[in-house]
Amino acid sequence: MGDFMNLNRSELRKKIMTILYQINVYDNNKVEYNVDDVIKSVMEIDNEFVKEIVYGTLTYKEQLKKIANKYLQGWTIDRLGNTDQAILLMGIYELMYTKTPPVVVINESVNLAKDYSDDKVKNMINATLDKVYHEEL
Repeated sequence: MGDFMNLNRSELRKKIMTILYQINVYDNNKVEYNVDDVIKSVMEIDNEFVKEIVYGTLTYKEQLKKIANKYLQGWTIDRLGNTDQAILLMGIYELMYTKTPPVVVINESVNLAKDYSDDKVKNMINATLDKVYHEEL
């Protein structure tokens, strides 16, 4: 059972990343959107975990970006690609505002970055989340 839940959450995080990526693209291009519609376009079924992380990340976006910029050495989050930003922001949100064990959050974020980011960015995401974990929590 435990394994199945982790697998499930990993799949869900991939969906969350896609949703946040899409919203970032809309924001950057000044496109109007409805968050629920964006979620529905990616997720056929209603899912509380997805909603919580998506809405939480969007609600605290400015604070999460500030935290990211504090630990992204010599770099800012706006210089990262949309996918990388989505992975990093949802990772920081989940570390700061949910009960998910930090080691799980960092692992999951790094796994997403392995699949969707280049090595340099993956290492930056790993280092940043690690610092957030040690300095902010």
